[in-house]
Amino acid sequence: MFLYELFPPELIKVGLESVDKEEAFEEMVDRFCQVEKSREREAILTALREREAKMSTGIRKGIALPHGKTDAVDNVYGILGVSKKGIDYEALDGNPVYLLFMILAPLKDSEKYLRLLKRLAILLDDPQFYTDLLVQNESQGALGVIRKYEDLLIALD
Repeated sequence: MFLYELFPPELIKVGLESVDKEEAFEEMVDRFCQVEKSREREAILTALREREAKMSTGIRKGIALPHGKTDAVDNVYGILGVSKKGIDYEALDGNPVYLLFMILAPLKDSEKYLRLLKRLAILLDDPQFYTDLLVQNESQGALGVIRKYEDLLIALD
């Protein structure tokens, strides 16, 4: 599975309205539940909160990678949130977060989940990837950035 398949345009929200981490989780999970017709909102939020309680997923300046494993989903899903104003995320560096790459996976699907996290981490090492995503004003543009950088990564392999 490719990252551009993991983050379909309907699960990319440019212009997150949330001001803090909890609101962001709820806003992004609500989007997921609406798109995927899921009634598992609370189970998904619980999985994300439990993972976050171990250590903040605000991993580097301006970027968070909230993730959780739960039987409330039957496949690996990605939801991307882009905030123009920044979110108080309690990140490790204390800075606001502007990009949230949320990944949900079933309890039994560790291999695909870890492979996708690794690929995303490699893309996030490129500061231009972050910059190019931040200037997007629509989900299709953000998806185009993911695809462009993932294609470059694949070409280098």
